[in-house]
Amino acid sequence: MNYIGSKFKLSSWIKDTIKNSSGELEDKVFCDIFAGTGAVGRSVKKEVKQVITNDLESYSFVLNKNYIGNHIGFAYSHLIDELNSLDLKEDGFIYKNYCLGGHGERQYFSDINGKKIDTIRTKIDEWQKAQTISPSEYYFLLASLIESADKVANTASVYGAYLKHIKKSASKELILEPALFEENENEHKVYNEDANELIKKIEGDILYLDPPYNQRQYSANYHLLNTITLYDDFVPIGKTGLREYNRSNYCKKNEVAKSFEALIKNANFKYIFLSYNNEGLMSADEVRKIMENYGSYDLKTKEYQRFKADKTENRNHKANMTYEYLHILEKK
Repeated sequence: MNYIGSKFKLSSWIKDTIKNSSGELEDKVFCDIFAGTGAVGRSVKKEVKQVITNDLESYSFVLNKNYIGNHIGFAYSHLIDELNSLDLKEDGFIYKNYCLGGHGERQYFSDINGKKIDTIRTKIDEWQKAQTISPSEYYFLLASLIESADKVANTASVYGAYLKHIKKSASKELILEPALFEENENEHKVYNEDANELIKKIEGDILYLDPPYNQRQYSANYHLLNTITLYDDFVPIGKTGLREYNRSNYCKKNEVAKSFEALIKNANFKYIFLSYNNEGLMSADEVRKIMENYGSYDLKTKEYQRFKADKTENRNHKANMTYEYLHILEKK
């Protein structure tokens, strides 16, 4: 997925920096508590004793239940083939509310792709309720649908708005593709909780933090992925069809430092690494002052290309490059 704040391109640098600070990862418990699509947790999955991953967003929970939680392989081709060959459902929630052929003006998907999302999502639920698929298969199939639907979404990368005309990639028919995960022997834990509450209940060796940097609310930017995941009945709000969503304290200028310090204070981990960039609500100096209160502090930086939702995004940001800060704390 083309995801705001994704650490996929930075994951090798992050992992190498973590190793240089805390030693080899073998036999260590690694926690990614703001996991997003799980890029960093996935990069260390086969090296550590256990990954603990968490995110408050429902779509993220599903992706991580598959990519991190699933670790033993199973036969899946027949399930994917059956879902791709179903007769299309005509009156599903996505088609009615997020396609032009439905009752509104929204055009997040072509009509046929909206119907296909509804058809596949309904069948996955039917199989789950009938217990004809295992929990592992359920999360695998749902993760496959989330990612396959995202590939044909008629948006400029995020779901804050849809495009007026169907773009080329959105005109292609959705084909469900398997969300393949890495297999290994170790079991991992996946949570769907508020990070500041979860931190009080877990412990380990390495805590990796990648909270939101600014006022962007992930629940709003990816609301439709949450809707596909939850597939519940609600009245979409406004022109963009939003659902009620969580507003993170990490996206609030007056709340972020307080929440961050509480997280650090309550963390029962020896090494803490914070990914944060130079466009964040907290300055590098603010982060340093907070972390220095709890142990030995260091900082690593890396320049990289900033995320752009579309070609017009440069209207507000002239810089093509940004700096990623990796703040390092060895806790007392």
